[in-house]
This record gives sequence, structure tokens and C-alpha cells, in this order.
Amino acid sequence: MKRLSYEVLKEQNYDGYLLKDAPEKVLQFGEGNFLRAFVDYFFDNLNEKADFNGKVTVVQPLPKHTPTSVPEFLNEQEGLYTLYLRGFENGQEVNAKRVISCVSRCINAYSDYEELMKCADNPELRYITSNTTEAGIVYDPACQFTDAPASSYPGKLTQFLYRRFERFGNEKGKGFIILACELIDDNGKVLKDCVIRHARQWNLSEEFIQWVEAENVFCSTLVDRIVTGYPRTEADAINEANGYEDKVLNTGEVFGFWVIEGPEWLNKELPFAKAGLPVIITDNHKPYKQRKVRILNGAHTSMVLGAYLAGQDIVRNCMADEVICRFMNKAIYEEIIPTLTLPKDELESFAFSVTERFKNPFIDHALLSISLNSTSKWKARVLPTVKDYIKNTGMLPTCLTTSFALYIAFYRGNELTDAGLKAVRPNGDSYTISDDRSVLEFYLAHKDDSARDLAYAVCQNTDFWGEDLSALPGFSDMVAGVLERIETKGTYEVMKDCL
Repeated sequence: MKRLSYEVLKEQNYDGYLLKDAPEKVLQFGEGNFLRAFVDYFFDNLNEKADFNGKVTVVQPLPKHTPTSVPEFLNEQEGLYTLYLRGFENGQEVNAKRVISCVSRCINAYSDYEELMKCADNPELRYITSNTTEAGIVYDPACQFTDAPASSYPGKLTQFLYRRFERFGNEKGKGFIILACELIDDNGKVLKDCVIRHARQWNLSEEFIQWVEAENVFCSTLVDRIVTGYPRTEADAINEANGYEDKVLNTGEVFGFWVIEGPEWLNKELPFAKAGLPVIITDNHKPYKQRKVRILNGAHTSMVLGAYLAGQDIVRNCMADEVICRFMNKAIYEEIIPTLTLPKDELESFAFSVTERFKNPFIDHALLSISLNSTSKWKARVLPTVKDYIKNTGMLPTCLTTSFALYIAFYRGNELTDAGLKAVRPNGDSYTISDDRSVLEFYLAHKDDSARDLAYAVCQNTDFWGEDLSALPGFSDMVAGVLERIETKGTYEVMKDCL
């Protein structure tokens, strides 16, 4: 079978959109599945629907560790790869195929360092994107300007920006729009701060620092799409159906949403709205982040632990259970949405999409994988809603308060191992709780507590929550009562009681 290429698609009379030749306008740090199913997908659509006419140069930011990998495969396939977006959309099952043609090539920041730096000399290069993991945007004082390249991503970016400054520093409009996609708060602002710190550390001149400030826009962004990556078990069948071999097949969910915090004029440079794409450019991305964290992530965290104890294993099956689904929806529509600031219709539309995403027949999202580090997740995703609900109504939110008792019930383990805290759910299956060691040690120390004593101990643990939750009026008493009922009736009946 021939490898995917422009010639192979021509031989097949492929009638989908393709852009073979265009100037390189985007430099992308990261060759992984997420960026290729998200950022590259949006730029590919921008080429087709808004005449963006730009290619993406992909940079592998880490040293090569294997003889064959995504960069080599991408280059062998002329930057082409097949993307499948799958799931539910407007109540209909979708399995949409698209050959992505916006990538020009992939280079390695280490073995191709000089080639990477030459990209800074390209006057048409305008955008820099990245997803170097949550740990990628860090200031590392060990990085030196003379490294080829600096080990950290901010270090590499500072080197690249300085090369650009040397080449075009006297020309207006030759700085970059920098779109950080790492999953940290204020990713663009943090990245800019790291760059400025490196510039000062390396004594790169005040003129350069002023150029970074004046000619470059560091955008914080919110990204939202589940990307399932290379479909290993399906790859042979997909390649057979396509009539070509694709070594970098990629898959993700249909839903995708990108919020970019930047100036209003950026809408003209990046006409996502013209292309009809779910990308918003705004002066404040935080309400959208709050919406995602509280509705999508909050729904996960408040529902999955109780659902697991009730015998469920994957998210999709929870959506088919009337009680569990109604419990989740009541939490979203009656307790979470009323605390948010975006227009109600936008919030409810997003909530509807969440339910569709959870029903995705192409993703087996395991409840146990979502349960990892549930203590910090409940604090970040659910507790702010509980406090806002109390502030707004003077009452406790029934489902979300119950979810705290479900969390405690899930964490009632009896043996601590290197892997985590072992526990047993009512059907007899054993499972392992994964969290910070101090959290697991606390629960082990309280394994023989009564339900009420345990509830109070957890609520009063300020190391977990940053505050004493028993100070919330009626909270610890309600949690204790729910936990007692869980031990006599089970989590499923307790969730049903909330309805």
C-alpha cells in the first residue's frame, strides 16, 4: 500500500480540500496529537474558508529518542495526515474525515537547530503556537543563550525572538502573535514573563526587551477538545478503507472550542469568525475558562466517583443511566449555571454539548482515570461553585454537597501501597485510589472512623481545601448525613434522593 502523499490523493481523485503550496506563516512548538487535531485543524479550515493561505512549520521541541517518529513520518507524507473527528453533534452520530494539508514540514529543535533559527528570517512568519505540556512553560535559569538550543521552551522561544529582532528589529509589524495552548492559568502571560526573565538573565539589551513588549502579542488561550490520538486497533482497517497508509493518523472528538485573549484587531488577522469556526478572540478569556472548569470538569468530578461506586465504569454508560444522568444535569443546570456570569443561553448551549460529549460512542472514558487526584480537582472545580451558590441563595446546593460525600465514600480505603490506597466498591471489585501521598495517608489514618467523624475530619482539613469547610453554614452536617445514608443505602439511592 502506498504512503499518503499529494500524488496518491491525486491518483485517487480525492475531492477534499488540499493546499499544497503556501508561505510558512505559523511556527508550532509541539508535534503531538493534540496540536495536530486542534490548532492545525483550525488553521487548515482557515486556509479553506477564509483564504488564510498559510502553512505551519512544526517543531519537535525535544531531542529525538527513536529512529522513527512523528516528525519523520510527517515529512515522508509531505506534511499530510488524516484526522477523524467523531462523536455526537446535534443529536447525530458523526465520524468526519479530513486530510490536513496545512503542515509544510517538521523539524527537530536539536538536530535541526540552525534550520529552526532560519525560520526567524522568514518575513511572512507571523504566528507561534505551542503545547509543551503543563510543565513546558517554566523559567529555567540553567538555560544559557549559547545553548543550541536552550533546554526549556521559553528559552528556545527567547533565542528565536532574538534572532527575529536582529533580522527585523527596525521594522514595524515583524513581531509575532504568540498563542500558548498549555493547560496552565494565564499561559500567555506566564510565557511572556519567562521570556523577559531570560532576556535579562542573558543581558540581551533593553532594546530587545522593548521590542518584545511592543511588537509581540502573547495571547493566553483556552483550548477544549478531547484528542484520542492514533487509533492503534483501527489503523489497519482505516488505511485499507482509505487506500493509502498513514503513519500519523489522528482522532479526536467533534467538539472543539478555542478562546484567544487578544486585541480586537486580531479578528482581522485571524478571521476564524469569517470561517465559521468555534474560535473566540476576546479581551478576557477567564469567563470561558470558568465555564469549562465549572460545567465540564465540575460535572465530571461531581458525578464519576458516585457513579463508580454504583457499578459504572465508563462515562458513556453513565449517560445511559437515568438516575446518574439526571443527577449530573441537575447539578449543572440548577446549581452550577446560576453561579456563572456568561449569558444563560450560552451556558445552557455549552452544557448541552457536554452531555453530547459524554455520550461519545468512540471514547471509552474510564471513571477511574478521571478519579485521579480528586481532592485537588474537587477543590478547584466544585468548591468555588458551592461557595458562590451559598452566597447567592443562602442555601446549600444539594447535588454538589452530595458529591462531596460521594468523594469521601470513594476514598474510604484500607491498605496503602506504592500504587495508592486500596479500596473495595460495593460489588466486590477492588480499586486503587490515586492522589497525593499525604491525602492517602490521611484517609488511611481515618479508615476506622464512623461516617460522621470522617465527614467532619475531612471538612476541617485545611491542608486539603485551604480553609475549614465546616465554617460553611450546615455543610459538614449535611455531608455527614449523606455519608451515613451512603453506608446504609448505597450511592445510587443517595443520588436518586437528590432528584
